[in-house]
Order: sequence, then C-alpha cells, then structure tokens
Amino acid sequence: MSACYRLEKTAVSKRRPVARINKRCLIMQMFSGLVVPQRWIFATLAFLALAIGNAMRAILSITITEMVVPINSTQVPTDETCPSSSVHVSKNVTVKIGTVYEWNEYTQGIILSSVYWGYTATQFFYGSLSERFGGKYLLGQSILIPAVLTLVTPVAIDWGGSTALIVLRVFIGVSSSAMYPVASTMVSKWAIPEDRARIGGFVFTGFILGPVLGTTLPALIILHSGMGWPAVFYFFGILGILWFPFWAFLCYDEPREHPFISATELKYFQENLAGQNNNALEKLPPAPYRHIARSKEFWAFVIGMTGCDWAYFTMASDLPKYMSSVVKLSIENNGYLSSLPYLCMWLNSIFSSWISDRILEKRWLTLTGVRKLLATISTIGPAAFIMIASYAGCDQVVVVTAFILGMTLQGSSYPSIVVNNLDLSPNYAGTLMAIGNGIAALGGILSPYIVGLLTSNQTVAEWRLAFWIGFVVAVLTNAVFTVYGSADVQEWDDPDFTRRPKRVDIG
Repeated sequence: MSACYRLEKTAVSKRRPVARINKRCLIMQMFSGLVVPQRWIFATLAFLALAIGNAMRAILSITITEMVVPINSTQVPTDETCPSSSVHVSKNVTVKIGTVYEWNEYTQGIILSSVYWGYTATQFFYGSLSERFGGKYLLGQSILIPAVLTLVTPVAIDWGGSTALIVLRVFIGVSSSAMYPVASTMVSKWAIPEDRARIGGFVFTGFILGPVLGTTLPALIILHSGMGWPAVFYFFGILGILWFPFWAFLCYDEPREHPFISATELKYFQENLAGQNNNALEKLPPAPYRHIARSKEFWAFVIGMTGCDWAYFTMASDLPKYMSSVVKLSIENNGYLSSLPYLCMWLNSIFSSWISDRILEKRWLTLTGVRKLLATISTIGPAAFIMIASYAGCDQVVVVTAFILGMTLQGSSYPSIVVNNLDLSPNYAGTLMAIGNGIAALGGILSPYIVGLLTSNQTVAEWRLAFWIGFVVAVLTNAVFTVYGSADVQEWDDPDFTRRPKRVDIG
C-alpha cells in the first residue's frame, strides 16, 4: 500500500516532507489485491461475463414463444399432441403484449441457429489473438457489442422483421464467440496449475448460470413489466453495458501487467509458475498448428466436445419451445422449469469437480480415466434422458423430471471435456478451445435447424425423431473420446518444441 503514498514538501513544513495519499490508488488497491486477491476479482468478473454473454444468447429461446403466433395443430392426429392447459389458453389475453409475428417453424429454426453462424466462424481468430496480444479487451467487446445489439433488437425487428433479427443474431455470435477461447487463455494466466480446477471451474460455470438467467428472468419480465417481450432485450442489453466499466478498470491481461496487484500476490504467481511453460510470464511463439492437426488426442477432445455440446444446444435452443408447443406449459411455468435444469447442472458441476479431486487423491483412476468417466456421464446421460422425455408423451411430471436429470448429468462435462484443452496444452489452451469449441458449435447451427425441419406440426413423434438423432451423435462421439482421449500434456505444448531445428539427413 506504500505505493499510494507520496512524500511532498509543503509551505508549512519545507524541511519535513508530508505524506500525500493517492485516494484513487488506495481504493483500487483495496479492490484489486490487498483486500481480495486480484485473481479472484478477475475470476468473478469473468464468471459474470460468461453468465451475461450466454444469457443474451439464451433469451431468444424462450422469448420467441411470445413473439410468434401459436401453431394451429388442429389438423394433426390428437394422439400426437398434448391438450392445452387452462393457463396456456389464457396466455394470449394476459401475456402477449408486444407485436407477434407469423414465423413458421422453419423460420424460427433459422432464427435460433443464426447466433451460432458467426459464433462458429470466428473462434479460431479470437483464440490466436488472445494468446499473442492479450484477452482483456477481446473479452470485453464480447459482452459490450452483443449488449448494444441486444438493446436495439426490438427496434430492428420492427424495422426489418425476421431478416433484421437474423442479421443481428449473426453479429452477436461473431462478437460473443470470443468468450470461451479468450476466457480459457486468461484463466491459464491467472491460475496456477493447482488452482485451475477451482478458478477455471468457477469461471466456466458462468456458461451454466447464463441460461438460468436467460430463461427465468425473461418469463418474469414479460409477465410483470407491462411492456411484453421487448423489455427482455432492453434489460439484458443494459445489464451487459453496465458490466463493461468494471471489467475495463479492474482486470488486466496477466498478473505482471496489473498496476495495483499486491507484491505478495505477484510473488505467488512468480514462484508457482517458475520453470513452467506458461504464457503468464513469457510471450509464446505461434501455436504449432501442424502438430496440433496431427494429434489424435486433440481431435478426440474436439469430437467429444461436439457430442456433449449437441445435447446442450438442443436443450438451450429448443427446450422452451418443446415445453410451450408440445407439453403446453404456460410462459411462467416454462421459464421456471426451463431454467431449473441449468441450476441443477451448475450444482452437479461443483459436485463433479469435488468427486474428480477425491478420485485423484485416492488414486482410484488416472487423470485420463477421470476425464473419460465424467465425459461419458455428461454425454450419454443427457441423451438417454432426452429420449425418456420424448417417450413420456404428455406427462408433464415425467418430461420435466427427465430433462432436469439429463441436464444435471451434463454438469459433469466441466471437470472433464471442458478442461481437457488445459490438460493437453496449458500454453495453447486458447487456440485448442477456439478450434474445438468452434467445431462443436456447429451443433448450435445444425440442431435448431434440424428440429425446425422435423417439427413443422409440433407433434411428439416429430420431436422424438429429432431427439433420436441427438442420441446417436452422443454415443458415437463419446466412443471416440473414450478410445483416443487423453489428459497428458502433449510434447508440442513446449514453446521450445516449435523452435527446434529440423533434422537434415546428409548423404
């Protein structure tokens, strides 16, 4: 704290210097390391970034149920549709305040998937940039720009209809695609190896909290704001804008760049990262893309993540629609019950992290074995329970219970597949996550699109076929990860590996 004091001579005492306090410096130090360790301030704001960013992506999945004219399914067989509840019938009178649009299921599928078009295309770009130049403002823009675009969404729809909404969602995807790879890069700088499970696990569970906020709050806002669905976009847009100043003033790319980090915490990083190939303390050469492309362990990570994400994207994009159009839940119950699976998923991610540590402490399995066990639970489990829900028909209790159990099991992906890139390459974790999550996010494009094509009449049988496709994807991708996956650091992670001269055979 001595850095916040400056000795000055005054007119009253020219011989004896007087200590002047830099109040701004003192306040910044209180909040940036001396009261709370800076690594946890970073973790908290990064956690909020992922939560808010993912919430802005998720809000449309439930808000769209109030933006469109309900499907008239009187011409389809009655044994394939569920009866409307009394609450659902009254919904048209009390809830749909904003303008409604006649978008068919195909158009809705395009709208829901459009955010992943840009999300998939630009992750590799952001991952590489964050490793070479730092991730502070890359992560900052991934929240600020989508927040501004979310704020103007109602006006854009009123002006350009579904086309304008699709364009906005594409640009939201382009900006927000920085979240995962950049956060992964920054976690590798702000967490020593022993803390990566705790800090990384905490930060990345923001992705789970996001859909909780993005499904619960829209229902409440629509019901009680008096403005209808446009208020949802205003609320989350303002929330993202308010987050940005805290991130800009309190967080930095790495410990050595932070002007107000305590000497004790800086020494903590220097001692625990000494002798390790970690880019928190030195600049890295470009990623060894040729060796990464030839690594079967890396491709097992990518394929495993694709299978895990397919079930996640199916639920994130289409669960509220299934609850509203097929099971016939009211908007209020839909919001609560669509968010409950994510809350259980978050709790299980914490429990699975603890179980993972216990298994490793007892040496019951290797780190690779733990990763594969939890990956199987988080991939096959949700797919199986989704199938159970599809065969439960109109039984709301069984359907909701199955979805909750399925999403709960998916929480096991966070101490397994989600952190596997850190296992393979702590130095190039951002690049690996950018490539892996970018390819896995194709599920976010394909899943809503396929569901939109298959469920034009919103019958149970149509949805069951869509869920069967997801189950097959889960089984096949998990088999690849189980056979070829690994938690061992790869040799190409060493920065010196890329600098070694090529061997030339003479004669």
